[in-house]
Amino acid sequence: MSIKSEIERLNQELPAGVKLLAVSKFHPVEALREAYDAGQRAFGESRPQELKLKAETMPDDVEWHMIGHLQTNKVKYIAPFVTLIESLDSERLAAEIDRQAAKCGRTIDCLLEIHVTNELTKSGWDYNELLTFVREGGFSNYPNIRLRGVMGMATFTDDEAMVRADFERLAACKAELATYFGEEFDTLSMGMSDDYHIALEYGSTEVRIGSTIFGAREY
Repeated sequence: MSIKSEIERLNQELPAGVKLLAVSKFHPVEALREAYDAGQRAFGESRPQELKLKAETMPDDVEWHMIGHLQTNKVKYIAPFVTLIESLDSERLAAEIDRQAAKCGRTIDCLLEIHVTNELTKSGWDYNELLTFVREGGFSNYPNIRLRGVMGMATFTDDEAMVRADFERLAACKAELATYFGEEFDTLSMGMSDDYHIALEYGSTEVRIGSTIFGAREY
């Protein structure tokens, strides 16, 4: 199926209020333009320099989401224009995002990436450490960050029960954290091409779909 037909199918399938984020990392601008022409506006990238280059060639109304692990020395590349940083995973990164946002005269929306699996290759906050930081008012030191919700990934496995447990945990984390941040803390970004149907059962408000739309990545 074409990029256009996949986007149309997904938009018809997804419940009202669920955002489709097209994960365009490693794919050429031509593929993004095809998705854009099909009505897609939100794109997810994992490398700041690649994101910056694509932003310079795509239309101005694109929403750019940073979904990969973000090194502090790369924040400056995307701070002037990024719509949402979904991979805020440490206090050190929060401090740098806040600093770069201030330099740009912006408040940058972010999601707290939480690590709920046993896979060491996945990044994210340890939830207990994050909750302690939140309870102590740690984010009050970073006025140029607006926390919008939670992002996370389930275990890469064929064990559906394990995937469900991971999504249930992420949903519970988001619900607890929302008591500290209020109505603006409304995003639960979880679910990818292989497991988004399950993520939707646990209240995902944004699914990150790459290979289903664009096919195999072009590294």
